[in-house]
Amino acid sequence: MVDSSGPQKDWYSVLGACPTDDIKELKQKYQKLILMFHPDKQRQDVSEGEAEQHLQRFIDIDQAWKILGNEESRKKYNLELRANELKQSWPVDAHITLEDMNWDCETECYTYSCRCGGEFILEKDEMEEMETVVCCDSCSLSIEVKKVRTRAEVECSGGCLHKQLNSIR
Repeated sequence: MVDSSGPQKDWYSVLGACPTDDIKELKQKYQKLILMFHPDKQRQDVSEGEAEQHLQRFIDIDQAWKILGNEESRKKYNLELRANELKQSWPVDAHITLEDMNWDCETECYTYSCRCGGEFILEKDEMEEMETVVCCDSCSLSIEVKKVRTRAEVECSGGCLHKQLNSIR
């Protein structure tokens, strides 16, 4: 329904609607747009590119209605929208790799000195993603830490993939 890996469509704006619109208003807007962009209702003299844009718009309108026209999926979508609004976006001061950080065996975490004298602290289990944003423990600065796959990890994943492919055959 909502793709969290990337930017999501605003299904309300696709229908020209607001989150406060009731189901009746949403349905009216959907019906008006679906008739306007239905492939069978398009003029024959439009360019191929314009026809593709209209078809994509038709598909988006239909998808918006499937999500917003159902009470349960609309509630879920609204919750996901709200969660995205609440996510803090941090201004990133620097981009570093995990290899640039210092490993502390006692605390089992990575550290990196901030220019304010504080530290960026990244716990081992927080580095599951290929990149993550870490805030300084003393000021408002943050850094983006990228995990660089080691040669052993690349070889292992290739070997594991090779083994999986062979087991499928």
